[in-house]
Amino acid sequence: MHVAIAGGHGQIALLLERELAAAGHTSTALIRNPDHAADVRDAGADPVVVDLEDTSATRLAEAIGNADAVVFAAGAGPGSGAERKATTDRDGALLLIAAAQLSGTMRYVMISAMGTENADPRSDDVFQVYLAAKAAADDALRESELDWTIVRPGRLTNDPGTGAVTLGASVERAEIPRADVAAVVARSLEEPRTVGVTFEVVGGTTPIADAIRTVGSGV
Repeated sequence: MHVAIAGGHGQIALLLERELAAAGHTSTALIRNPDHAADVRDAGADPVVVDLEDTSATRLAEAIGNADAVVFAAGAGPGSGAERKATTDRDGALLLIAAAQLSGTMRYVMISAMGTENADPRSDDVFQVYLAAKAAADDALRESELDWTIVRPGRLTNDPGTGAVTLGASVERAEIPRADVAAVVARSLEEPRTVGVTFEVVGGTTPIADAIRTVGSGV
């Protein structure tokens, strides 16, 4: 399987690239800054420079190429303002949907966030704008004809991965290492029963492979 990852130099993305390489898959890291190319190569991915905030669906489709799947792992990041939450977290995800459709890449995994269903679209608070941007992107993906999965992790940490999680349609908010989110995304890409499913995931005691296998039985 070949996977194109938007936001390919992000923390989860770099971990995901290593997960995919270890499993025998290949990946293309879509990055904005060419100075990050060496980092993604070290993670096992091929870098392609494309700025989600300054490109077209056609050019992004060319960057995706013949990928079997795409992952949206991009984000404006801490400290960014409300405008970039909209242009990156929402519009970047929508652009990737359009590009995937143009390229014929039907599989799309979205790294979203917990709490999007409670976003206040009228608020100008940056965090609320972020949640609303994520909610709009999730809704657009669900309405597309793509084979989608939406992964909503809890509070992200840089702790070492444990290989175990709590996963469900709705779970109690808690922390989860970025490494475990990357492993969940990698497993989701391999598991057809995650198609058409939105789930939340936090740290827990269930091995990731086992948790992913429960998705088709009630998540």
